[in-house]
Amino acid sequence: MKTKEKLILKEKIEKEIKKLHQEMQDLKEMVKPISPENAIGRISRMDAINNKSVNEATLRKASLRFDDLKQALQKIDSAEFGICMRCSEIIPMGRLLLRPQSKSCVKCAH
Repeated sequence: MKTKEKLILKEKIEKEIKKLHQEMQDLKEMVKPISPENAIGRISRMDAINNKSVNEATLRKASLRFDDLKQALQKIDSAEFGICMRCSEIIPMGRLLLRPQSKSCVKCAH
């Protein structure tokens, strides 16, 4: 991988990490427990509980992606970055631009 490509990817990963960090902070606020003394109706309370569950799942996914991106950022200068773990072929730059945390090529990912 060329130095210029690595710099582009590094910048993209850093932007995504920053964006995800903020998103996770917002989600953490949304998944706080809903106190029973809140004066909201029964249906509204059920909606709030359901929304909390959806936000918890979103937070888990964001947290996993955040960890994967941090790991990719740490490995970007290593020789194995951008090489498929299964077939040892080069992962196309287009895939890495879409999913910088990719550890496999499209063919092996399926």
